[in-house]
Amino acid sequence: MSLSSTVEEHLKPNWRHVGIFLAMTFGLAWFLDLGIYLHGGLGKPGTVAALQLQMLLPAFSATMLGIVFFRESPIHRSRAVGRGLWLFGFMLALTVLYAVSVAVIWAVPQKRVIIAVTIVTQVVTFLGLVLLVVLRITGGRGEMARVGLAWGRGRFYIALGLGVIAFYVLQAALNGLLGLGPTHLASVPAIPGLGAPATMLIAGLQSVVLAPFFAVLLAFGEEYGWRGYLQSELIKLGRVRGVIIVGVIWGVWHWPIILMGYNYPGHPFAGLLLMLLYTMGFAVVLGFAVLRTGSVVLAAYLHALNDQVIAFILFLGFKPHNPVFAFGIGIYGVATLAIVALLFVRLSSVWKEHGVAGRAGKKA
Repeated sequence: MSLSSTVEEHLKPNWRHVGIFLAMTFGLAWFLDLGIYLHGGLGKPGTVAALQLQMLLPAFSATMLGIVFFRESPIHRSRAVGRGLWLFGFMLALTVLYAVSVAVIWAVPQKRVIIAVTIVTQVVTFLGLVLLVVLRITGGRGEMARVGLAWGRGRFYIALGLGVIAFYVLQAALNGLLGLGPTHLASVPAIPGLGAPATMLIAGLQSVVLAPFFAVLLAFGEEYGWRGYLQSELIKLGRVRGVIIVGVIWGVWHWPIILMGYNYPGHPFAGLLLMLLYTMGFAVVLGFAVLRTGSVVLAAYLHALNDQVIAFILFLGFKPHNPVFAFGIGIYGVATLAIVALLFVRLSSVWKEHGVAGRAGKKA
């Protein structure tokens, strides 16, 4: 979804197309959220599959509209886009699979059904990761970059990934030091034949090293919509402004599940504001990654890593006493993230540069 300097400087966002994309993305997601609510809320069977389905909806909307209706899209059916289009076809099918999975679990909420559906969806999602790798090998950098599937340089995965891990480790440490959260590990059952330290090491490697790659396709479901399509339109208003507006939209998109108690249980209304501020800050980090490298895949990896690191820290027992007044995704964590976002904006020249295409071509 890269733009030349001339395009980025002289064109305004196609507000009609942006409006259609947002209407479709919000309509599908909030309709699904209504289903979660009517089905009994976040604690009922099928919630995990429903939330995973929701992650796929922004890319589903951007892909359907891009292929069929938006003629300027690099994946429009009138263009010779090559094998890169296969992944988009797979993502559409994956979204349908998850939708069917949610319907099946809601209709037959039995343990064996849930396990079977989960296995099927996870296996197919993994096959999508394999497809992405095969397409990258067979199609090459150029063909993948033309349809917004550039990978970016490995050093950005390492540097930004380590930054994400360090950020949340610091947040958990600050919660402990200031009495806002636990200071000791939870009692985690050891794997038979292994001690507790070995179990924790294996769990950490699985959560922080392997799981983000397995979750890339789900995170791509959000990132191709927000960073791949919407950001490429809104940065025509100015890069910093466009990225922050994407963050605002992204946060509002989460509001129905926040009201149902997700992330901030017991504090739904404070959670609305905190989620908005959190997504604004994180949008700057992910927006930087895409502008610097031209890679939505990198943004998807960082998004997946972010989610997995948070989950692993909570698994270890470092859950804040109060989700609002805490570091992490609480008010103090959001303030810390705002400082990080400000540093990204102040210290990088990428926000002042025009022409994503030139940079993306070099870094793909």
